[in-house]
Amino acid sequence: MPEVSVVIPAYNHDQFVHECIQSILDQTYQDFEIVITDDGSADQTVSKIKEFKDPRINLYEHHHNRGAVLAQNHGINQSVGRYIAIMNSDDVWLPAKLEKQVGYLDAHPEIGAVFSQAVFINDAGRVLAPSEYNNFHIFDQENRSRFAWLNRFFWQGNCLCHPSVLIRRKCYEETGLYTERQANLPDLDMWVRFCLKFDLHILDEKLVNFRIRANKANASGDKLGSLIRGHFELKQILDHYLEIQDSETFLQIFPEAARYGQVESGLVPYFLGRLALEVPDNTAQLWGLESLYEVLGNPDRAAVLENKYGFSCRDFLALTEHYNVFGAGLMAVHPPFSRRMGYSINLEYQRRLYRLALRMSDYIKHFSLRNIFKF
Repeated sequence: MPEVSVVIPAYNHDQFVHECIQSILDQTYQDFEIVITDDGSADQTVSKIKEFKDPRINLYEHHHNRGAVLAQNHGINQSVGRYIAIMNSDDVWLPAKLEKQVGYLDAHPEIGAVFSQAVFINDAGRVLAPSEYNNFHIFDQENRSRFAWLNRFFWQGNCLCHPSVLIRRKCYEETGLYTERQANLPDLDMWVRFCLKFDLHILDEKLVNFRIRANKANASGDKLGSLIRGHFELKQILDHYLEIQDSETFLQIFPEAARYGQVESGLVPYFLGRLALEVPDNTAQLWGLESLYEVLGNPDRAAVLENKYGFSCRDFLALTEHYNVFGAGLMAVHPPFSRRMGYSINLEYQRRLYRLALRMSDYIKHFSLRNIFKF
């Protein structure tokens, strides 16, 4: 049985998949299998894969496109290795990638997954300069505890290079696989769940060539539909933080929460809600308001909040007026929002506003759309 399973979900990457697979076959570490799930490609991707005759390659074909996350989960379920490496079908590994990561996990049983840094390349394989990609340094991260990672994900979103990961199978078994109801942020969702249980490590080496496609062809590109969906998925991901039960663990993740008073285990959702209101993102702020709303719905907790923390329903109502999470004021100042103009014009105006926000707000890109599913 191979020690490592390399899982590749593939879709319409006939231009890149040969180089991708060859970079795996050229690894200095050779005890692996390659499990590829083609997700209904309409180009020559499958033909390019079948050009390889290496018996370690196992190809599964979906007859129609079912989604990147489902294809990836299928590959993991078909794999047998003790370690699992995830690869995008348009990316490239450097030759020593697996050897260095297997060696690290073998030597550090306390670590659940190991990542690396990455080089950004374009469609032609040319290395990009910092001026050519806004998030050029996104993967250049220092190592930290799982508690500090959870803090970072909460405030700033994902910054881990998914096609660089080598993860222990047991971690997937305990956290579950990727959420198939998500398409933009399933990796962020996974790493939040992962860090609630396990530690990770990033090797200070660039072991992956991460391809940035032209014309925003990556699923993580700044397309309006992806941004809209990403905000919905972020709201679901934040719910995982409600799994934190005890105050000691919570303060290890969020020491800054102490500014709202002494943290008590039963009131963790209150402190999460207060912190979420500080995140410069309407989705996180909406989630924060909803968390506070739920806490105040419990009479006993509401009484504690008012008597011990000086926070009452009246204070909550003031917050719901202050945080304009739905952009309500726009209806009063722009004609397309009037009833007589209709929903379709309303939506078009919102789209224009969103495009303007993309040009003006770098934090939208940093917070909401770090994602590895690029097809």
